[in-house]
Amino acid sequence: MSKDLKRGSSFLRATSSATVLWHCVQIVAATLVTLQPELVAAKQTNVLLIVSDDHHWADYGFMGHEHVRTPHLDRLARESRLFPRGYVTSSLCCPSLATIITGRYPHQHLITCNDPPEQRGVGRNTPDGRRLFIDGRERMNVHLEQTPTLPAMLAQSGYESFQTGKWWQGHFRRGGFTQGMTRGDRHGDEGLSIGRTSMQPIYDFVSHCRNDAKPFLVWYAPMLPHDPHDPSPDIVEHYAQCTQSKHIARYWGNIERFDRTVGDLLDFLDRENLSKETLVVYVTDNGWIQSMDKPGFAPRSKLSPYDGGLRTPIMLRQPGTITAGRSEAHVSSIDLAPTILAACGISPPPSLMGVNLLDESKVTAREEIFGECFTHTAIDLEHPEENLMWRWMVRGQWKLIVPATADGNVHQSAAKRWEARLVDPSSLEKFENAVVELYNIAADPEEKENCAVSHPDLVSDLRKRLDAWWKP
Repeated sequence: MSKDLKRGSSFLRATSSATVLWHCVQIVAATLVTLQPELVAAKQTNVLLIVSDDHHWADYGFMGHEHVRTPHLDRLARESRLFPRGYVTSSLCCPSLATIITGRYPHQHLITCNDPPEQRGVGRNTPDGRRLFIDGRERMNVHLEQTPTLPAMLAQSGYESFQTGKWWQGHFRRGGFTQGMTRGDRHGDEGLSIGRTSMQPIYDFVSHCRNDAKPFLVWYAPMLPHDPHDPSPDIVEHYAQCTQSKHIARYWGNIERFDRTVGDLLDFLDRENLSKETLVVYVTDNGWIQSMDKPGFAPRSKLSPYDGGLRTPIMLRQPGTITAGRSEAHVSSIDLAPTILAACGISPPPSLMGVNLLDESKVTAREEIFGECFTHTAIDLEHPEENLMWRWMVRGQWKLIVPATADGNVHQSAAKRWEARLVDPSSLEKFENAVVELYNIAADPEEKENCAVSHPDLVSDLRKRLDAWWKP
C-alpha cells in the first residue's frame, strides 16, 4: 500500500472514530435530557408528619414550660419555621385528624365527632349496640373515602405513604396510604404500638422507599402523650419532685417519652442523609389540661372552644430549603395540606381554604382563622349542624366563641342531647344558657375575662365574618 493510501486510511479511521464519538455524546446527552424528569422525581421532597395527641400548647420547653423536658422538640423548633400561635380546627382527635389529612373543615368532610350515634336503651356492648357502632363507623369511613386525602394526592406524583399511630377511619388504605399498620379498629389497633414499643416500622418503610427511589410521606401520630399515662418509673419519679399531683407527673412524663421518639426520628434522618430532602411538619391533634386530682382532662381543654383545647405550635423544617425563624401569625391545621402539597411541587386543589404557610405574603394577608367544636358522640352523621356546639374565630388579638344555642338553633335541643347520652343534665343546662364570648387572647391568654358585653360593635362585626365563613 502506498504512503498516500495509508495516510488516507488513517484519516478515515480517525474521522470515523470522531464521528462515532460525537454521536455517542449526543446519545448520552439526549438520554440525560430524557431521564431528567425521573431524576427530579427521585429528588422530590419527602414528608414526615408528626402529630402529637392530647398535648397542651404550652407544655414544651420552647414554649416556656418550667418543668417539662423536651430537648428534641426544642431542637426542632430552633431549626423550623415556628408558628407558636397555631390552632386546630376542632378540639377532638377524630375530626381534627381528618382535617389534617384532608385540608378541609369538619363540616366539609363530615367527620365531626369521635363516635357514631347511640340509641337510648341500647348498650354499646350489646349485639344491637355493637352493630349500630360498626355501621356508624363504616359511614364515617365512607365520608373520608369521598374526600381527597394527602396520601392519595401525593400518590398521583409517585409518592409512597405509611400510616402509623392514631387512625380512626378503617383500614389504612381507605385514607389513601400505600402502606400502614392499622387494619380498622377504633383509634388505630396495631398502629398504636408505634412510639410506645418501637419505631422500627418507620425505619423499615423509609429504607424500602430509598431502595425503590420513591419519595415518601410518613404519618407519625402516636398515642402520646395520650393516656394511658404510663412512662417509665424513673421519669415519673423525676416529675414527682416538680408537682404534688401524681396525675400531672405521669402526663408530663408521657410528654418526655414522646419527645424522645421525635429525637429518634430526627437522628434517623441525619444518619440516613435525609434531613435536607425531608419536610418535617409538627402539630398536635388537640389540647389537654391534666386534672390535678384524677385521671382525665380538666375543663376548658379537650372538647372545649378554648385555647386549652385548640391551640398548638406548628413547625415546618427542611434544612437548606426553609429558613428557620418564628412567626406570630395565627395559623391553622387547615393550612397543612396545601403547605405540604406545595412543598412537594403539587398544586393544591382550589377547594382547599387553607394557605401555604411557606408563602409569607399569603400568611400575612389573611386576617382571621376559624374553627368549630362538636359533640363527642354524634347525633347525626350526615348533617354536621346537628352535632355542633360552638363556632369560633380569631382575628388579631380577639377571639370570638359563639355557642350553637345563641342562634336559636332548633337542632340543639336538650332532649336530643340527653337522648344521645352525650352530657350530664347540669352540663346541658349550662350549654342551653350559654352566651357569646369574646376574649383578648393577647392580654388574656387563659381566656378569663369575657369582653363581649363591653364590645358589642366588635362582637357584631366578628359574628358577620364568622357567619360568612359557615353558618349552619
